[in-house]
Amino acid sequence: MEGRPKGDSSVNLFDNTELGLQAAIRGADMRQTVLAQNLANANTPGYVRKDVNFQSTLAAAMQEGVSPDQVQFDVNTDGSAPMQADGNSVDADTESAKMAENGLQYQSLVSIAKGRLDIITAAIGNG
Repeated sequence: MEGRPKGDSSVNLFDNTELGLQAAIRGADMRQTVLAQNLANANTPGYVRKDVNFQSTLAAAMQEGVSPDQVQFDVNTDGSAPMQADGNSVDADTESAKMAENGLQYQSLVSIAKGRLDIITAAIGNG
């Protein structure tokens, strides 16, 4: 089959859409952890806000033809966040809003992935 190395007879159960959803869920989960760490350090002098831009990373990888399950997400320091007098760059209200937004995105991704799996399950007669 096209896209597989010669002699590879394995069957991939998941298409790129499913793999992309799984990668996005992984990225959203990683981002939620980083946002929670930011919030936990909102009063720590010198703490610099961090974030995970999994959407851009995943989109760029897919445009380059990288399989979504091979994408690695990085935690980046946010140098654009305003610095407070104590050197901390976390605003608790902004961080809470980002966590809520990311949480909704995570829930949406999981719901879509579950719907796709439900269709597969029904198609093979186990639903």
